[in-house]
Amino acid sequence: MILLDTHVLVWLQQEPRKLSRRAAALIRRAQTSSEVAVSAITIVELATLLNRGRLRTRDTLQATIRRFLEDVAVLPLTEAIAIEAGNLQKDMLPDPMDRMIAATAQLHGVPLVTADERMINCAWISTVW
Repeated sequence: MILLDTHVLVWLQQEPRKLSRRAAALIRRAQTSSEVAVSAITIVELATLLNRGRLRTRDTLQATIRRFLEDVAVLPLTEAIAIEAGNLQKDMLPDPMDRMIAATAQLHGVPLVTADERMINCAWISTVW
């Protein structure tokens, strides 16, 4: 299983050319075995992007988010993930959403597909880009 960062999920749907070759190949392989996931917090980020107009859609917010999540597992935000996110170094990952996504990948023992340099530079997160 792999975990997609929010921007990777958006790029996969709307601008796949932005994906690195390595990330695109890994995602394709994971899709063949239904092993692509996102954190539940990604839904919050998608809704925020849509509400702020940073992502455009002709559909309703719900329909758009459902489209983004087709063939993607949503990993829940658990108590353990919330605690781990709270323990992660805030100076390295100041965004609480990023800390929750990182904690989700870490506790599930899966690589995080991300182009986010802050995440990539965190030695305790297994990342792919």
